[in-house]
Amino acid sequence: MEKFELKELRAYLSSQSGAREDLPFGPDVLVYKVMKKMFALVSWNTVPLRLSLKCEPFHAQALRSMFDSIIPGYHLNKDHWNTIILDGSIPVSLIKKMIDDSYSLVVRSLTKAERNKLNRMP
Repeated sequence: MEKFELKELRAYLSSQSGAREDLPFGPDVLVYKVMKKMFALVSWNTVPLRLSLKCEPFHAQALRSMFDSIIPGYHLNKDHWNTIILDGSIPVSLIKKMIDDSYSLVVRSLTKAERNKLNRMP
């Protein structure tokens, strides 16, 4: 299978409405936020890359049982976050779906005012 390369991954994460890349934990972890809430973290200095995403707890467990390269969130709430080892064993289309799901979970947790502001962003 094809690997999700860093350049493509960053572009996809940044394409989410209102997404911003930040480095609050130092230079080794790219953090993607929407309205100041994290939806993705990329350990870009690791080989292979590692991507942590928010996930519904039941779905997170199901994904872990299906893929050896999906593990409980590294340094995150193990119930609500998965870390995906981007070794090429998971189709890029599924990784994109997991990114979309993580983003949606965070957006749903925003206040109505924050969601309205997000909807007005270009």
